[in-house]
Amino acid sequence: MADPAPPPSGEQFEIASGDQRAVVVEVGGGLRSYSAGGRDLLDGYPADGMAGSGRGQVLLPWPNRIQDGAYEFGGRRHQLPINEQAVGNAIHGLVRWAPWRLSVREPGRTVVEHVLHPQPGYPFTLSVVIEYALTEGGLSVFTTATNIGSDACPFGAGNHPYVTAGTTAVDDATLRAPAATVLRSDERGIPAGAGPVAGTEFDFRGGRQLGGTRLDNCFSDLERGDDGLARVELLRPDGGGVALWMDAAYPYVMLFTGDPLPDVNRRSLAIEPMSCPPDAFRSGEALVRLEPGESWSGRWGIAAAG
Repeated sequence: MADPAPPPSGEQFEIASGDQRAVVVEVGGGLRSYSAGGRDLLDGYPADGMAGSGRGQVLLPWPNRIQDGAYEFGGRRHQLPINEQAVGNAIHGLVRWAPWRLSVREPGRTVVEHVLHPQPGYPFTLSVVIEYALTEGGLSVFTTATNIGSDACPFGAGNHPYVTAGTTAVDDATLRAPAATVLRSDERGIPAGAGPVAGTEFDFRGGRQLGGTRLDNCFSDLERGDDGLARVELLRPDGGGVALWMDAAYPYVMLFTGDPLPDVNRRSLAIEPMSCPPDAFRSGEALVRLEPGESWSGRWGIAAAG
């Protein structure tokens, strides 16, 4: 008898601490599930399914979109594969479907690694290490990317978790997002300008019910606490819910209600910490230039709120 087929997301790396549980996957090195106190804080996907709609995926070496998949770096023009074909963009990096290697597995902590080898459109070499750890403060995700090639390379980082406050739809939840600036996008999802959130439907600094507001926007100018962290909260009417925090390595956050996606359709909210805005490989805005041997690191996490 043939061996059973492996899960679509590959090997499952489960970690646990107290009443917290999380599952990291081999395919893409992403986060499939996370719960605390018996309640899901992540709108993940089952072990026998794929990471649809970017669920929990790692977005490297760029988050979001690159218009036409074309950019210039170091005096050379590069052309990436177009994987958002409806609008002609390259989207969400090159590691989402690649196998990752388990390097550390402890009860409440796991570390996965991947080497991104040179390929058409990105002829550079990156070593990426991601630590997922459960602490008293919730789930912490620490990413380090190192240029192990011989040439400088462009780099950006992001993650794509969909969080849930436990409401049937996000319309009933209160969103608190400490962002003073919102980026406007064109019909292809490419930035077409930026402006203050004050006086617009995108002002969630004081916290307000989402209602029917459709979000597929990048935000910046994030207010941070004394600990240097920016926090986005999604809360139920009773005040409980979920918070996603990010350190200074992530000065941008994408908020997405998933309206056009049948498997999301406002049942959860993607809160995507990003080191740069969409199309940064072309605009150069907040783009990291990694010289040979240099590293970039960033930390974000999820915790129960309220």
